Amino acid sequence: MGSGAVYSGRAQLRLTTRQSPNCGPRRDGVTPDIVVLHYTAMASASAAADTLCNPDTQVSAHYLIAEDGEVISLVPEALRAWHAGAGAWGGVTDVNSRSIGIELANTGSTPFAAAQIDALTDLLKGIKTRWDIRPERVIGHSDMAPGRKIDPGVRFDWRRLAFEGLSVWPSSNACLHSSEKGTQEADDVRFAALMAAFGYSTTTDPELLLKSFRLRFRLGWDGPLDATDLAMITDLARRFPVDVNAAWA
Repeated sequence: MGSGAVYSGRAQLRLTTRQSPNCGPRRDGVTPDIVVLHYTAMASASAAADTLCNPDTQVSAHYLIAEDGEVISLVPEALRAWHAGAGAWGGVTDVNSRSIGIELANTGSTPFAAAQIDALTDLLKGIKTRWDIRPERVIGHSDMAPGRKIDPGVRFDWRRLAFEGLSVWPSSNACLHSSEKGTQEADDVRFAALMAAFGYSTTTDPELLLKSFRLRFRLGWDGPLDATDLAMITDLARRFPVDVNAAWA
């Protein structure tokens, strides 16, 4: 295992290397333009690293970030790690070939440590620079595999990433406008179309789409689809369409 430090702007990123055999070339010569965030659902970073480096498990990620902020490089960014599984984002169905996978050591029910999230933001800044990845293409495992995956889960702070320009969030104006008189009635069909325009392309099931959307953007809100949900996804689809040539009225 090697170790080193990479300057990140805030401090030196504590980087160690432990090579996983679970990787291969990216198919069709593509380069990464998506980042997928996960949690390990394991008791420790050490246990997660053992799993991600075990050839029998057939799983891996490019990076594992421990609770104390140590970043463990498992697969070189130029190679295809095996972290995403079945799913899609927009028209991308081989997400592994088009993405960089980052595992956060977390059980799924505990808060993420401050040092860990600091390390994640620093790591993402470097990845974004190296591969010119747009912030709207930093997604969760739950986004590309709704109903099958829920990570990085309810404890993850997506607003923090958006604030630092590393992901996206609905504008405050979208939420304000949703309460104005004359706002379009929430509609399952339009919601599904807008979700697909933003990137959620694996299902048209309205209940599953709403659950996935609220897990990411409106945590803790219950009840049927409402005008605020529709306003928020309309804003996201307009500003950050997964197909940059798309236009939404």
